[in-house]
Amino acid sequence: MTPAVFAAVVAAGAVGAVARAAVGVLVRRLWRRRGAGTLVVNLSGAFALGAWISWPGVDAGWVEVVGTGFLGAYTTFSTWMAEAAAGWREGQRAAVVGEVALTLVLGLAAAGLGVALARG
Repeated sequence: MTPAVFAAVVAAGAVGAVARAAVGVLVRRLWRRRGAGTLVVNLSGAFALGAWISWPGVDAGWVEVVGTGFLGAYTTFSTWMAEAAAGWREGQRAAVVGEVALTLVLGLAAAGLGVALARG
């Protein structure tokens, strides 16, 4: 990775983190359910990453900048797991298992849809 690509990944990561926070706030205002913001962010990020890495002619440097930088900061595995652990501790175990499974299935489907649309 060149210094320029590294700097671009860092800058894109900052923008992705801010975008993640903004989407999370917006979703919480519209849908007051634990984990809703995280679900929307992770599914939209999976879709975007699937599309971006499959887009014809995208340079490897741009895959790093957008995929690792922006989308890596935009999506959030740690928040997803922290929310699942909180639900588990609160005794909502069946709901947590369902939410984790649903997120995995929908995430794979979203990424696959992004790939399919990008490839035409």
